[in-house]
Formats: sequence, C-alpha cells, structure tokens
Amino acid sequence: MTDDILPHAFGMPPLRARLRSTPDDFRVDEMLGYEPDGAGEHVFLRVEKRGANTDWIAREVAKFAGVPPLNVGFAGMKDRHAVTTQIFTVQLPGKADPDWSTFPHADVTLTSLGRHSRKIKRGALRGNRFVLVLREVEGDRAEAESRLASIAERGVPNYFGEQRFGLGGRNVEQAKAMFAGRRVDRDKRSILLSAARSHIFNGVLAERVQAGTWDAPLDGEIWGLDGSRSWFGPEAFDEKLADRLARFDIHPTGPLWGQGETPAGGAAGELERAVAARDPEIVTGLAGARMDQERRALRLKPTDFAWRWLDDNALEVTFALPAGAYATTVMRELATDLV
Repeated sequence: MTDDILPHAFGMPPLRARLRSTPDDFRVDEMLGYEPDGAGEHVFLRVEKRGANTDWIAREVAKFAGVPPLNVGFAGMKDRHAVTTQIFTVQLPGKADPDWSTFPHADVTLTSLGRHSRKIKRGALRGNRFVLVLREVEGDRAEAESRLASIAERGVPNYFGEQRFGLGGRNVEQAKAMFAGRRVDRDKRSILLSAARSHIFNGVLAERVQAGTWDAPLDGEIWGLDGSRSWFGPEAFDEKLADRLARFDIHPTGPLWGQGETPAGGAAGELERAVAARDPEIVTGLAGARMDQERRALRLKPTDFAWRWLDDNALEVTFALPAGAYATTVMRELATDLV
C-alpha cells in the first residue's frame, strides 16, 4: 500500500504546499540523549551537513581521518535534501585528532565534542527535532489551523514513511523476490526485511484508520509503553488503561511481523491475521528469516509541536519525534506536497 492511498486520520489535508523548496526549509537536529564521557579512543563528532547522504559523509570522514569505514559510527540516517545535525564517532586508536575544520567538502561542518569510550550504534538515539517550512501554501488558513490543533491534541497515525520502501516503493517486491530465492547482499537483506514488515504494519494501521480505531482500543489489544519497545496484553480495557491511553502513557500497537502468531487476541488479532494473509509470501519469508514478532505504536504524538505563519504563503512547523518516526508522516495530515 503506497503512501498516496494510505487513509488520513482527519480527512484530506487542507493545504497544498511545497516542502523542501531548499534544504534549509527542512532542518533536522538529532537528539542523542547523552554526552561524550570524556575518555577513550572514539572522537565524538558533531556533523552539520546540507544536501549530503549520511553514508557518503561517513565514508568521507573515515578517509579524512585515515581510518577504515568501520571505525566510523552514527546512530541514524538523515535526509539528504535537508540541513541536518547529527553525532558521529570516529575511532582513532593511538592517534591525535586531525584538524576537523579543514574537512574538504563544502556544506559540511565537523566539530569535535570530545572523546568517548564506545562507538555509536545504529538506533542509539532518543529522537530528532524538526523545523520545516512549507512554501507556496494554498488552501484555507482556518482549516489549516484546525488541522494543526488536531495533530497537536491527538497525534497522527504512525505510518512508516515512503523512505522505508525505496524508490517507487520497490523494496516490498524485491523482498518477495528475495524470499523466492533471489540472492542479495547482507545490508540489502536487512533493508528488505524491514520493508516487508513495514508493509504489513502499514496495512494493519490503514484498516484501523479507516475504522477510527488507530488511537482507540480493540478487543485483544496489545499495548505499547510510550518511549519504549516494551508491550503488554491483551487484557481487559478498564478505567486505569483508559486514563493511561488519554495521557499518552500507552498506545495501541500493530505488528512487526515475524515467526509464530501475533500476540494480539480478539478483534485486534483477527484483523492482523487477515491483513498478513494478503501477503503469504511475506509471512512465510519473515518466518524463514527467523524474525521475531515485535510491536510498534499505532499513533505518533509529536512533542513541542508549534507553528507560525512567516507570511501569507509560508508556514513554519516545529516538533520533535522519537527515533524511528517520520516527519513526513506528520506533515501528510496537513498538506499535499506540490510537485
């Protein structure tokens, strides 16, 4: 199911606008959640880049520092068509820092924040902060204000973004080919497995958005703890769970499919099995790959959510999201991107 046909939580977006007119209109600042510990052979490096791919930056940093690419670590991929700030670690065993200010690429700034004892691992971040500017805005301003208020109050469906599925959404079909026997390299295999699981998750979430239950309980619900990968249930929905749901302490969840049965029961489990059954080759392939059944929250609540009109045709929106969430998933509820 492609992004353009995934149902919206609040109806069609009230605006049409141009997102990413320039990289400066899409700013992402990584929130790592910890500081360098001050000792060790890893340099804690802040990297600000404009219009550059994270993997390419990592290779160029390794070359500049005179170390193998495996000596460079980072927590997450950042958008190429954006201005982004993130932390890298560079292992320099027995070596002094190079002069990072002489890094030979325009639009990339490297700043050492000190030494650290460990390499940063993928996924080891708290989240990201976004400052986005929509240009050439068309649509009713009052409706836009109402939609923004709804997003701030209720959040949005926590769809996986189009980035997860590759150019033209081809990763899912490539995953099916891989499950049928096509050989792929190890890095590509991981990407395709993630796309296959995301496809089933988005399908379940789409059904629940259509039914109005993406932020409400179903019988047999599995609950996810906010800010955690932990989950529990099913158990009877009571006043205590209702209070926690209203406070965004817990969220309804959907499946990241794997071997065995979904832990959801009742209507929730029935729906998840029905959606998964649409793609039996994915179900069989994920089981064969020994992927475990995991869960992901169905709703996404941006924090520090704010907006301001820069002029009649430009709207700035700022917010923070946890790791693994997509800014484009938030913005699709507000505006259709002009192309």
